[in-house]
Amino acid sequence: MRAMRLKKREVTDKKVLGEILEECDVVRIGAVDEEGMFIVPVNFGYDFDMREETTRLVLYFHGAAEGRKAEAFALNPDVAVEMDCCHELITGNYTCSYSYAYRSIMGKGRVSRITSDEEKQYALSRIMEHAAPDADLVFSREMLERTAVFRIDITHFTGKERKKKG
Repeated sequence: MRAMRLKKREVTDKKVLGEILEECDVVRIGAVDEEGMFIVPVNFGYDFDMREETTRLVLYFHGAAEGRKAEAFALNPDVAVEMDCCHELITGNYTCSYSYAYRSIMGKGRVSRITSDEEKQYALSRIMEHAAPDADLVFSREMLERTAVFRIDITHFTGKERKKKG
């Protein structure tokens, strides 16, 4: 993989990567189909294993079983992901010295559709734990049957942070 140009902004600390995952509400997924490239923003849940030598990250999301997104994933499961948070304007003395403070994660992986009810319940609970940790979780048979649930096994990702000065 290409090295990050501004190494000083690269986040490699697993604890900080976990903080970024927790702070972000939306992951943007880049995919390709017959019409070309497109990006879709989705709420997500995740599993992040910080104990392993090679960090493991899995993202979960749900959506419709039909439509462009589902068809693209079936056609080509390779996707790109991006999430960002902690936005704050950095002012400057002249126009081009303005910037933005942020934290982000970018990466790539392979998306697959989850089919078993047990795995769907697990993935949906991870999504809800991230989005609404205090919500009561009830998974009806009808809901599980009509909801498409996906997972992205991230094969590579990087974290980046630009802090506001002083």
